[in-house]
Amino acid sequence: MATGEGADDRIADLVDDILVQTPLKAAAFIVTIYGDVVEPRGGVVWIGNLIETCAAVSISETLVRTAVSRLVAAGQLVGEREGRRSYYRLSTAAGSEFAAAARIIFGSAEEESWQLVHLTGAEVEERMQALERAGYARLDPRLAIGPARQVAGLADALTLRAHSDDPKALAAFVQAYWNLAPHAAAYRLFLDQFRPVAALAEKHPVAPATALTMRLLLIHRFRTVLLRDPRLPAAALPPDWPGLEARRLFAALYLLLSPSADDHIGRNFISASGPLRAMTEEIEKRLSLLETQA
Repeated sequence: MATGEGADDRIADLVDDILVQTPLKAAAFIVTIYGDVVEPRGGVVWIGNLIETCAAVSISETLVRTAVSRLVAAGQLVGEREGRRSYYRLSTAAGSEFAAAARIIFGSAEEESWQLVHLTGAEVEERMQALERAGYARLDPRLAIGPARQVAGLADALTLRAHSDDPKALAAFVQAYWNLAPHAAAYRLFLDQFRPVAALAEKHPVAPATALTMRLLLIHRFRTVLLRDPRLPAAALPPDWPGLEARRLFAALYLLLSPSADDHIGRNFISASGPLRAMTEEIEKRLSLLETQA
């Protein structure tokens, strides 16, 4: 049986494999750090913690500082100074976006009905593109159909609920308007990348810093795949849809890594007011939601 140290070496190899297959962009990974580590602990963190965490995935200090500056310019982060140290917190707008993404990532897949949306008024193309990003299919320049979920920009749109009791007709309709193949491939890559991590972590303890690095990669990859997925109702998906297994793997591995990862955060991450807490009510809520899915 491999020692804990040997397991960490093997996980380091798996991290390298994941980074080769799906390279990281500094700004996007920092967004993941805020969503997973910082936001549920008050939204503020010392830039030194960002630099140290990014170094574990081969993102240099220079790239971190450049990415943070760009996130500040984009209105997602706000800088603060306390003595010689710089801290960054989420802007109010970014906090709302993170909360919405967290509900999708940590919440269970919901049975959703269908909705037809007819756009009226101005800026139709911009609003139609927002609908497409939310998983809708464009039927004509003003008409779209998709899962009946909340989407920005529908205040002055005409919405009609749609329903089908014919699975074959529904499958044919989905095949005509959605290309699910790229999303299925992305889920399968996610499964190939993280199954070996789960198999190793189930048998051997993972060092706290290593656990945090792997958990951040796990949620970064799952977030990227999930938020691009149209997330169609279960009845519309193929019977072998890999997104279901991907969600189960994400939940199980996140729960497995979290005790060590959260311990590392509580011991090492700080804001201007002191150490970040290892556990908060929001984190407990996230873990509870995942326990129902693992």
